[in-house]
Amino acid sequence: MRTTVGIIGAGPAGLLLARLLHRAGIESVVLEGRDRTYVEQRQRAGILEQGTADVLRAVGAGERMDREGLRHDGIELRFDRRRHRVDFPALTGGRSVTVYAQTEVCKDLIALQLKEGGPLLFEAEALAVEGAESDRPRVTFRHQGREDVLECDYVVGCDGFWGVARQAFPAGVCRVFERSYPYAWLGILADVAPSHDELVYARHERGFALLSMRSPAVSRLYLQVPAGTDAEAWSAEAVWDELERRFETDDGWRLERGPLTQKSVTPMRSFVHEPMRHGRLFLAGDAAHIVPPTGAKGLNLAVGDVVTLARALAHERETGSPDLLDSYSTTCLRRIWQAERFSYDMTTLLHRAPDATAFDARLQLARLERIASSRAAETDLAEAYTGFPLG
Repeated sequence: MRTTVGIIGAGPAGLLLARLLHRAGIESVVLEGRDRTYVEQRQRAGILEQGTADVLRAVGAGERMDREGLRHDGIELRFDRRRHRVDFPALTGGRSVTVYAQTEVCKDLIALQLKEGGPLLFEAEALAVEGAESDRPRVTFRHQGREDVLECDYVVGCDGFWGVARQAFPAGVCRVFERSYPYAWLGILADVAPSHDELVYARHERGFALLSMRSPAVSRLYLQVPAGTDAEAWSAEAVWDELERRFETDDGWRLERGPLTQKSVTPMRSFVHEPMRHGRLFLAGDAAHIVPPTGAKGLNLAVGDVVTLARALAHERETGSPDLLDSYSTTCLRRIWQAERFSYDMTTLLHRAPDATAFDARLQLARLERIASSRAAETDLAEAYTGFPLG
């Protein structure tokens, strides 16, 4: 099998890249190790930055998002039993975010790819990337019980943290920056209308909590728990009781309860792999970087990567110049490190570390008071949350 761009992974990064390339007249093949049902049901991010929503509209994948997604013009910070709303449009010149689950983004992009795009092979497990330094890199993969080879002009690894693409980088050219956090998120889905119309980020002495949603009828909520927590150790009643404690306010606000439909634990980590290119092999999305979910940046960073890469590939095709491809890693990393910084700031602002002192707690409250009382500090948060420029 032969194509121009071989894409490993049919998550949002790989699917959107294939769509962008198709619209630019560049052939691609997408290899996905899982089946279609798994990809379309894999629960991940749910917040789309303004730029991400705009890109999905531009490639023809925004119709259902605009119909079913929830536009949010702010978030609420909750601390010391008080509430403070951050008004995004007022602080950013009109920008907002959209609540629309990654599962739905994938469904929309898969439907478009199967209808209009190049080959999308499910249950096609990538085994290795070979010849990255040559002008004919290739991906060996297993599909329908036999091994095959995909020959390409370029290979893009959108195959996540555990994928094979990053393994093809020689150790001598790589630098890895990472931090693991001593806490995790216990996340639940519940069949109950959200108790607030925007996301609520709560800092509490017992730990962080987040109120989010997937639809007007489905709530998504999170609790900070110790790293390594077993989700099954928490009963539904215990989850709701703890959420009530951490969201408590002095104005009579109430948390509505409902039946849990899903319960899981998400570890917290920060990770960046530099560079994001080796020869004709490029990394995008979680293959190159991971952020703690506090800043709602993971999916949006992946979109920034593939928009930058698609633009570079189109530029090379149209002009013969490799300049944008050569600067791909540097261009992406500027945005990635700003997102890493923001995600780290949000995480340390709102979570209680196991060894936190009274001094640490007062610093957190002082930082939150600064955001609530300073338009400059509030604007910095709003600009970062709604999204850094793509590319």
